[in-house]
Amino acid sequence: MRSSSFYASYQTQHQAKGKAKARLMPLRIAHRRSAAPKTKDRRTRATTTRREARREAAAGRCSSSGLPRSGSSTPMESSPTRSSSSSLSLPPSPSDRQGRLTTTQLEQLRVEQEVYGIYRLFHGVAPHTRSFMVELWRDKHIEFLARGLKQLGPSYHVLDANRPWLCYWIIHSITLMGESVNSELEDNVVQFLSHCEDKNGGYGGGPGQMPHLATTYAAVNTLITLGSEMSLSSIHRENMLKFLLQMKDSSGAFRMHNGGEIDVRACYTAISVASILNVLDDELVTDLGNYILSCQTYEGGIAGEPGSEAHGGYTFCGLATMILINEVDKLDLPSLVDWVASRQGVECGFQGRVNKLVDGCYSFWQGGVLALAQRLLPIVHKQLESSFISGVQASAECKKSCNFTAGETGQDENLCRAGTSHPDNEGEKLSDFGFSSIGRQTECGPLFHSIALQQYILLCSQVLEGGFRDKPGKQRDFYHSCYCLSGLSVSQYSWSKDDGEPPLTSAVLGPYTNLLEPVHPLYNVVLHKYYKSHEFFSTL
Repeated sequence: MRSSSFYASYQTQHQAKGKAKARLMPLRIAHRRSAAPKTKDRRTRATTTRREARREAAAGRCSSSGLPRSGSSTPMESSPTRSSSSSLSLPPSPSDRQGRLTTTQLEQLRVEQEVYGIYRLFHGVAPHTRSFMVELWRDKHIEFLARGLKQLGPSYHVLDANRPWLCYWIIHSITLMGESVNSELEDNVVQFLSHCEDKNGGYGGGPGQMPHLATTYAAVNTLITLGSEMSLSSIHRENMLKFLLQMKDSSGAFRMHNGGEIDVRACYTAISVASILNVLDDELVTDLGNYILSCQTYEGGIAGEPGSEAHGGYTFCGLATMILINEVDKLDLPSLVDWVASRQGVECGFQGRVNKLVDGCYSFWQGGVLALAQRLLPIVHKQLESSFISGVQASAECKKSCNFTAGETGQDENLCRAGTSHPDNEGEKLSDFGFSSIGRQTECGPLFHSIALQQYILLCSQVLEGGFRDKPGKQRDFYHSCYCLSGLSVSQYSWSKDDGEPPLTSAVLGPYTNLLEPVHPLYNVVLHKYYKSHEFFSTL
């Protein structure tokens, strides 16, 4: 029998043991002090040692950067009860660093300690218990999600302008787990979203609200996920195209709503909707790629707007947009991949920005970027090759200016022409790039630690009463449930060469019954639902 009390009790027991071990170190130091011989010279040395010890304790065993000093031991390393089979090391205690670290660094240490406690227990139990601990609690999750579709508590009034998002987060999560809503509930959702649709195109956050690109994206994805002819035919594509064109800005980007902000998120939601509904045209795409390119930062990630900080959510939106409009080769893909891969931290999950805390939702936003990049490796390799060739050519030009012969420069004409060609897809319709991208076979395994990510999602984000959360200590919600499950699906299928190909058992953490439905990583809809909608809209 499954027992949520067991899972809660082992965390409580571990925290109690951790506090006891934290007290153990000063007691030992006090014992050694009292045992010191009381000769004058030794008293002087003991006093000096005690002063050094106090200075050491005040400064903590870490450098000003927050990283452990070389040669220093942590309380975990000094504990005689440490399991020899565990390679985990205890993060430094936040209380020991109070006077030295910033609030963000202290929060980071607290999160690391809490996550460490869960992982240490996981690696210390019997194999059959481990399998239990990383099981996906489908029934509890579906119960939590389905309840949200019928009735929400008063605390959700702040999301009144996001009601299509609630429909998407919940229905997409249920579909990922291989379930569907009943026909009555489906009819209710379709009717509700029809009331959110503006007569001039686009969907608002609720009935009577102004159309907005974000809620339009959520509403369209919800109707595609439901997948019935009634839901798909309820979308008025002609009015939708007019709305999207109205949101188009002279910069090439899009506004979120009439008079609203311009950012990469608006660009993605507009292009995603146009692509999946088969209405994407040249007018929507004009100058868009140059705007996205202007948002890529020196780090490699993509910001929400030019001059801002690289961010995981915007990086996904920017990359997906560039793939959908067939301009992805304009981006500096090697540095983008490097930046995103570096966001997977010691907790095994992803952070959204540099020096920020881990968050379960970035399991998809960052994991999805790397899933897309797996299919772009030929372009990545060409860019790296071109970068090398540019260096060779620059060196050769320098030698030529010094009157070296062509042979003496070592320049190979064939090499210099390499990496400059692009795939011949000029005859392909713009709306087809979303379809063709998923058909590309991956050439290598995942570009992130997929099993480690699954471990973070199942052990640290999963709530045994149902739903998922940002990190330990946070509350569950529908948003994190959606993107934790989406990230879990992406990581499970990250070793599959072809789209939707069932992964090997070694690619799925825990029992194979944990396996979710595959998603289309460009749109984040379940793959077979996407194929059905693509067939439907291609005939219109």
